[in-house]
This record gives sequence, structure tokens and C-alpha cells, in this order.
Amino acid sequence: MGNGLIIITALLVALPASLLGVFLMMRRLVMVGDAISHAVLPGIVVAYLITESRDSFPMLLGAAVMGVLTTMFIDFLNRRIRIQQDAAIGTAFTFLFAVGVLLIAFFAGTNTDLDQECVLYGDLETSFLDQRIWGGYLVGTGAIFQLLPLNILVLTVIVFAFRPLTVWAFNSDFGKLLGMKTGRWQLLMMSLVSIHAVFSFESVGAIMVVGMLVLPASAAYLISNKLSVVLFLSATIGILGCVVGFFVALWLNVSIAPTIVSICGLFFTTIWLVQWLRGERKVIQTGAVTN
Repeated sequence: MGNGLIIITALLVALPASLLGVFLMMRRLVMVGDAISHAVLPGIVVAYLITESRDSFPMLLGAAVMGVLTTMFIDFLNRRIRIQQDAAIGTAFTFLFAVGVLLIAFFAGTNTDLDQECVLYGDLETSFLDQRIWGGYLVGTGAIFQLLPLNILVLTVIVFAFRPLTVWAFNSDFGKLLGMKTGRWQLLMMSLVSIHAVFSFESVGAIMVVGMLVLPASAAYLISNKLSVVLFLSATIGILGCVVGFFVALWLNVSIAPTIVSICGLFFTTIWLVQWLRGERKVIQTGAVTN
């Protein structure tokens, strides 16, 4: 039963990340997702220190605020100070993540039970211990009940806002000509990434959050240029990575979350290698994806 709950938790982290990662890659904002996944840490820590509680709402609020501030900070560095986008992203997330780690280190042992290993690797192995019992029956865990609404929200947004999200991801300038508020769609996607990051931190840590935003989408883009297919393949690769990674981690007796990310990286490498051996040296070009 415990193994099943762990796998479900991993799947509920991987599915929304693999879908959001497709749109981030189309918009060339994957590293912004990386930045947000790291930069929400100070918001989480500050929210905890203020409320002295690990309840979801204050941490979610702190992470969401920090996620928005991160995107604004990156935009400020890029547009106003004229720093190249990749350098602006690197500056933002390394600085803010370091601040978060220092806050944890400074307050560790006094009034907080957060730690650096939890931030990086999560605590997926023991997530099944926080069980929820209803009517005498096991109905899930705390992590599952946190992540399930997020999955429903992400799937709902993608299904009902597929067209405007596609226009935003393909060509935001064209969307502006059509009267779209492209900035609002970008804020929505960045907010979803922030929510995903904070809900996933305790269970899987930053490594798996970032890996699932990047690797399944990258591998899917190697196979197809059709958006609907890429979304399906990205989700499938993420799901397979979780299942295979879990059993490999048990076999090797190592941490589960990094193993899952490693398996997804192996999928990407295998797909690229097969195409290279077949003479199909495909380059990931987000602008070439079709609807």
C-alpha cells in the first residue's frame, strides 16, 4: 500500500509539470520555470517564519508572491538594465534560491523544521505516512490531497484555454494584435508553476520539480511537432519516468526523486540517440511546433 501511495504522489507531481513544461518550452521560458521553482523558496520560508505553520495556504501565498516577483525581477534585469535574458534568469534564481537556503540554515534548530535536503530531494519515501482515513478506510495522503486539486486545475486550464494559450505560446505579438491580454496568460502560467513548486517541494524537492518541467517536454519535442501529440507524449514520458524510476530506486536503494529525473533524462538521451543513428538529427525548435 505504501509503495502505491508513493507512486501516486510522484505521478501527481509529474503530470502537471510535464504539461506546463510544454508551454514553457514553446514560449522559451523553461529556465524561467526553473527560476521560479528555486526562487519560491524564500517565500515559503518567510511565510513559515511569519505564521509558524506549515499549512498550505500561507506557504502557497508566499510562493505565489515570490513567483510573481521573480518574473518581474527577470523582466526588470532584461529590459531595464539590458542584461541578456539567460543571464537575467541565472542571476534571479541563483540569488533568490541562495537567500532561501541561507534563511533555512540561519533559522534551523531554532523555530523551523525545514532543511536543505528536503528542499533538494524532498521526502517522497515517507510521504505515505501522512495518511488520511475516512470512514475507517484509507483514502490517500496529505500530499495526494494537496496535489490532486492542482492536477484538476492544470488540466482544466489547458482544456478550456487551449486556443489562447497556444497563441500566447506561439506568438504573443500576434495575440496582442488580436486583442488578447497576453501578459495575463503569462501571469497565469507562471502562477501555476509557482503553485506546483510549493505543493511539490515537501514531497519531491526542487530537483524533480525542475526535471519534470524540462525533460518530458524536451523528449516529446524530439518525436513530434504537433502540439496535442507533444502534450500527450510529454505526459506519458513523465508517467513512465515515475513508475520506472520508482522501481529502479528501490532496486538500487537510492533516493526516489533524483532517480525518476535520471530515468526521464535517460528517455531523452535514448530517443535522441535512436534518431541520430537513423540519420534523423532533429533539433528542438519550439517555433516549428504546429497546432
